[in-house]
Amino acid sequence: MAKARILLVEDSRTQGAETKEILEKYGYDVTWIHDGMSVFRRAKEKSCDVIILDSVLPDINGIEVSRWLKLDQETKGIPIIMLTVKGAVADKVQGYESGADDYFVKPYDAMELNARVYAAVRTKALRDELIHANDELKDMLARAEIMAITDPLTGLFNRRRFESLLDLEFKKAARYASPLSCMMIDIDHFKSVNDTYGHAAGDSVLKDLALIIQRCIREVDTACRWGGEEFVVLTPMTTRKSALQPAGKILRCVSDYVFANVGDHKITVSIGLADISEQNIDDAGGLIRAADLALYEAKRNGRNRIEPTT
Repeated sequence: MAKARILLVEDSRTQGAETKEILEKYGYDVTWIHDGMSVFRRAKEKSCDVIILDSVLPDINGIEVSRWLKLDQETKGIPIIMLTVKGAVADKVQGYESGADDYFVKPYDAMELNARVYAAVRTKALRDELIHANDELKDMLARAEIMAITDPLTGLFNRRRFESLLDLEFKKAARYASPLSCMMIDIDHFKSVNDTYGHAAGDSVLKDLALIIQRCIREVDTACRWGGEEFVVLTPMTTRKSALQPAGKILRCVSDYVFANVGDHKITVSIGLADISEQNIDDAGGLIRAADLALYEAKRNGRNRIEPTT
């Protein structure tokens, strides 16, 4: 088990040597410094579990040192035991108000000093455990939040997250009379891929397609896995005519890409394209339905093509 690390701040050579010897006798790793200004640097450079701080120092008094340590984010969690020859209540109150966790009057008993240091070390250890547990909880919550909005296979947004973003973008476009386009993308004859090469190969195709789509669209665009072999891309501030460019890029990149695990099978996609300028599109769902109808036309007209709404 690692030794607890003590930073001893004592300007008296005699008192400091005696205190250091006592602490090392009880198994602590002790660093001894003689002035207040060095505390700030050493407390950060060499991590410590407890600071034993003399209230009277040659350059800056221990009260001020304690106050500044407790104001610093990196050192405020280190317990401070204040050492002093003053035993008046007012002096103790001043020490506690500066942030000291304990107040010990000289001369002191070695066993009592050890007991107080041990209590401070235990408090620090419990605090560190709580911080670590809290950090782990934050990480777990962050991962859970990501999982709640992400498709686990492709890493794209899932349908639930996309629908919430679509609703926001639709309202924004409607309010400011700005263009908004949507493309529905579907892999042609995907069932034959799964039937011939297996679902693992099909999953590989879906993951590669997700990467292709992401590379072909802008950062402001939003892609999601809609379900099965269907994907949706939302392109804000983009008319249906302008959206033909990224849609065409996706179509070409997919056709040219050599997908792994499917032999010589040629993977292509069909894309339906719509924007909010279409008649009868008065909500976010209407935009999706229009893009889906356009996709159906692309399939009906031969696949491996883009079909804009008319």
